[in-house]
Amino acid sequence: MLIELTDIAREYVVGGEVVHALDGVSMSIAKGEWVAIIGQSGSGKSTLMNVIGCLDTPTRGAYRLNGKDVARLSDDALADIRNREIGFIFQNFQLLPRETALANVELPLVYRGERAKTRRALAKEALEKVKLTPRMHHKPTELSGGQRQRVAIARALAAQPSLLLADEPTGNLDSATGEEIVRLFEELHQQGHTIVLVTHEPKLAARCPRAVRLSDGRIVADGPGAEVAYAGARP
Repeated sequence: MLIELTDIAREYVVGGEVVHALDGVSMSIAKGEWVAIIGQSGSGKSTLMNVIGCLDTPTRGAYRLNGKDVARLSDDALADIRNREIGFIFQNFQLLPRETALANVELPLVYRGERAKTRRALAKEALEKVKLTPRMHHKPTELSGGQRQRVAIARALAAQPSLLLADEPTGNLDSATGEEIVRLFEELHQQGHTIVLVTHEPKLAARCPRAVRLSDGRIVADGPGAEVAYAGARP
């Protein structure tokens, strides 16, 4: 298994009260799966994403990522895991506005310490994968929203991570452009990439082969995306 979560809890103290953002979450994700994590605001999906992405550590429970026990690693070790194992894709793209698409895609490889020739080759390969080679020397302001998200996806791919972790990847896109991005995820899944997609949109979760629904910090449904996406969803 690529991801193994066992009895994960995450608690916060807010105004003197303990908030159970996650309350005993256990799940596994195999290599090559495409899984949606869905839930309403406050369901715990963002906290679960942060735990899976090694951006936060659980209060209790065990988390193994690609065979590594990451639940109790130091901040430096977690940063290294994030750089090498996880490709992040954000709703607001998070691109450097003054850099070209190619330079943006190279960025995680710079942090990793790759040589210029190597990172340039990997970045070009990633941009080709998302069909954006002709725009590689354009800056984000010269690209459409869909093209900017493709750059963000290429950046995630360039480091050749074990996991692509996408947070509301179509949230800032119109429906037609969002459909293009979903089709790109379908292609990446067919190529063998492991994708965890966090969303509050049933329509998007339904496109995933598997979906996990959270409510009040607990898993309430786990199964085929088309079934789980609308199970327990508000009309």
